[in-house]
Amino acid sequence: MRNEGEGELSPGLIPVDEPWPSVPEEGVAVCLSGGGYRAMLFHLGGIIRLNEMGHLEKVARVSSVSAGSITAAVLGLAWRYLEFSEEHRAENLDELVVAPIRKLAGKTIDNPSIIWGLLRPDRTITQMLASYYDKYLFRGTTLEDLPDDSKGEGPRFVLNATNLQTGKLFRFSRPYAGDYTVGLWRNPSTRLADVVAASSAYPPTLSPYTAAPSGTFDESTKGPDHREIFRKELWLTDGGVYDNLGLETAWKRYRTILVSDAGAPLGVDLKPHRNWVQQAMWVSDVVDDQVRELRKRQLIDGYERHARKGSYWGIRSDVASYGLPNPFPFPHESIERARNVPTRLAALDEATQADLINWGYVIADTALRKWMYQHQQEPKWLPVT
Repeated sequence: MRNEGEGELSPGLIPVDEPWPSVPEEGVAVCLSGGGYRAMLFHLGGIIRLNEMGHLEKVARVSSVSAGSITAAVLGLAWRYLEFSEEHRAENLDELVVAPIRKLAGKTIDNPSIIWGLLRPDRTITQMLASYYDKYLFRGTTLEDLPDDSKGEGPRFVLNATNLQTGKLFRFSRPYAGDYTVGLWRNPSTRLADVVAASSAYPPTLSPYTAAPSGTFDESTKGPDHREIFRKELWLTDGGVYDNLGLETAWKRYRTILVSDAGAPLGVDLKPHRNWVQQAMWVSDVVDDQVRELRKRQLIDGYERHARKGSYWGIRSDVASYGLPNPFPFPHESIERARNVPTRLAALDEATQADLINWGYVIADTALRKWMYQHQQEPKWLPVT
């Protein structure tokens, strides 16, 4: 896999549903996939390593889907309070980003959201999920509390969901929210807890998220599906349904793309379930796995064609395959424990959390030192001991 060079985007690489420049901007975008708490913690490892290298502060965009949006939203909310040193390292990243996410990782919120969402007539499942996110992480903050990239306050954070009404990507960010086949709402004020709930509404159990859009609809942006019904109420589901790497909104804009992928191996089911709930979830997993592999192949092809530069690391990756002469050693049994964490929002013990963060850190370090920052020294220790 190559990571550098100039060149045009290969036709058909990424679906086009928004205006984007024919020549990408110089800048670094980070993409965070879904995968429940497994993804939330795995991505932390990559963010910690980017910060140690002094490159987190230089990121121009963070694009996320599903549980990757938990990590992205916490980072975005904390950004204005991060204390970057002369070496461009946020000295208080652990306090403002790592600690809150690990606290949430000790709580089970998926099954309680489903149970109380079904029992309470005044709350839907996604509303219950949002209430847990708000209680443990976001405390009433909104998209307006994310950095304003137009004023140089930090990266633009784009948290993606899937629009069930149009079948397209629906993105939330500070300046706008919308689906380019419907149009954009400027200056949205949606709570971050609701945005993350919409992005991480893993189907079919936590889906759909329904709500009226916030902000002012921009008539100049209306698309082919601008009918009034699409503008009054949103029906959204997990962002990973449309784009399980969170790749689209980053690829179209920036030259350098870094992708952290926590999609776990699908495995083999010798006796698939016959009941419709488990059957639907298994079919969904099969579709997700195939689409993920297609996106990954297209991404690597884009690097090799010099359409973009960057690097990819995944929870399934093998350190040896990168050919880095001095990778940081990490036990195989810890890697396997991290890979086998199920795609849930269910409490994880301290040791499992450490495995996920440390594996994300080690494989991100391997990919970044191989393909992006070759002059960086290898780490001295793991972030969680």
